[in-house]
Amino acid sequence: MKRTKQPKRSFSFLQINEHESKPRKRGLTEIRGPYYSLVGRRYLEDLFETMGAYVDSLKFAGGSFTLMPQRAVQEIIDLCHKHDVIVSTGGFIERVLAQGSDAVRKYVAECKKLGFDIIEISAGFISIPTDDWLRLIELVRKSGLKAKPEVGIQFGAGGATAAAELKAEGTRDPSWAIGQAKRFLEAGADIIMIESEGITENVDPWRTDVPAKFIDEVGMDRLMFEAADPDVFAWYIKNYGADVNLFVDHSQIVQLECLRAGIWGTKSLWGRVVTYKE
Repeated sequence: MKRTKQPKRSFSFLQINEHESKPRKRGLTEIRGPYYSLVGRRYLEDLFETMGAYVDSLKFAGGSFTLMPQRAVQEIIDLCHKHDVIVSTGGFIERVLAQGSDAVRKYVAECKKLGFDIIEISAGFISIPTDDWLRLIELVRKSGLKAKPEVGIQFGAGGATAAAELKAEGTRDPSWAIGQAKRFLEAGADIIMIESEGITENVDPWRTDVPAKFIDEVGMDRLMFEAADPDVFAWYIKNYGADVNLFVDHSQIVQLECLRAGIWGTKSLWGRVVTYKE
């Protein structure tokens, strides 16, 4: 795919940690689309005109696209593509799975028709055998779309479930989730989304050992970490550098990029985020 020329930024005489041009393989940023707040075409036009160079993908959440007029969904997807931003369904397929295989095939076909690029495959609320996940990855790939499995250690993750309920559900062994991630990548998944719940969300203390194990076993370039809280994405950048792949809320793109660029930050990060490019 041809690289997109980065627009000239203002104050270009000042040195910052420069991003690679899109499409890039590291330092990816996915932003959340409509769910906790409304995100429509006009809002996104402002966002992309100002910060579009730093957004790699947009993820719908909670199946919000099923409530919207088809034309509105299409306009959002078309606008994203105009700015070289690919579009993900989010993990809604786990709700579709409950309606049977025919509904899943129709869902994948409709995603392809509307212009989605990525179908996220998650199972936060359901139990599904790993081999069935692999069949879903194959279905998505044969449809010409990218499969993006989401894995994690927390049972019942997703949908802003209360911390007490999640604690009662319990967690799984990280080695099991890592083994899943490896199988998904071998089956053709492009990248793995790491669910934050049980790691840095709704858990005290944070399970900082889990991202380290994933990175050690799978490799940082093959992983994207959910970090929809400033303290969380600051922690990832502090510990893994500016090129870690992160999923954040759309409202946080400026704050995140200021950290990646090394131009601003909290006391613990001020002037300490650097890169070295030859």
